[in-house]
Amino acid sequence: MGKFFSVLQDYKKQVDRYIFEQLPKTHTIPEISNLYTMMRDYPSRSGKGLRPSILLIFCKAFGGNPEKAINTAAALELFQNWIVIHDDIEDGSELRRGLPALHVKYGMPLALNAGDALAGKMWEFLKNNRKIIGAETTLDVIEQFLIMYDQTTSGQHVELSWVQNHRWDLTYEDYFGMCRKKTAWYTCMTPAWTGALIAGADIRFRDIIFKFGMDLGVAFQIQDDVLNLIGDEKIYGKEIGGDLWEGKRTLITIELMKQASDSEKAFLKESLDMPRAEKKSSDMDKIMSMIERYGCIDKAMAVSIELATRAKTEFSHLDGSIDLSQREIILELIDFMINRKF
Repeated sequence: MGKFFSVLQDYKKQVDRYIFEQLPKTHTIPEISNLYTMMRDYPSRSGKGLRPSILLIFCKAFGGNPEKAINTAAALELFQNWIVIHDDIEDGSELRRGLPALHVKYGMPLALNAGDALAGKMWEFLKNNRKIIGAETTLDVIEQFLIMYDQTTSGQHVELSWVQNHRWDLTYEDYFGMCRKKTAWYTCMTPAWTGALIAGADIRFRDIIFKFGMDLGVAFQIQDDVLNLIGDEKIYGKEIGGDLWEGKRTLITIELMKQASDSEKAFLKESLDMPRAEKKSSDMDKIMSMIERYGCIDKAMAVSIELATRAKTEFSHLDGSIDLSQREIILELIDFMINRKF
């Protein structure tokens, strides 16, 4: 894990520095200065920098110059930041990276607007790629971002709809399909393929990277669901148990519904489908006890490991086509995705 983590930290510093050089700082109108402060809020918090790092690693793996991909990596990090501002509002989340969510700090209207402003900056960064990687590759990269945008928002809509429509007749495949759209595209698939694309990788590698990214992205999301229930809040950076309070459908709760008795199912549906403000801590504690009793977390972790193993197999098909030093780092990345604590 040492090499990957060192690379992750180094690339995060580079991308953060680039972002803060580009984002506006002050304005003569105080309200706009406040907007700029809000735009810099989430990027200034101690996130992982995982997605831009994957982009830069895959760029280098295919023989590209990571310096030419920094601007795109920064745009990807802005995507992560503005989309989670909106995500926190949609989910009613209270914490992000160990601090109050932006809408908790500033109110929902201002937070939404700050997210929109960051989205605009993301497209501005991508437009500026013309001077760095040329017009043709710039359009190719923008196309990947548009696909990612469509997939991510579609997956988010599916998840929100399940909660809104009180859906519990869900299977593992339903969950995997939602995660592939909501998480895997912007966490693994787009970063990996876009980095390779900037390096000039042959289109024949796209399908391999696609399968690799889909499996690893779902494994990443399952680990996130696990950490949401049993992680250390100071390390994880989000509210522990938030998924239960928000009534989210995860592999863990889907497995719980499969194993629960009829009377337990009735209790689970009633408790988890209540609005957050009406939920009781005692009920959430009871649900957590049931999750532990039925071994739902262990089951989810086993599925995550299986998917990560499959991702390693897919990645092995790139052997001989990528830089050996980056191969080792990517293998460490796969292990990090399912063993991480944050």
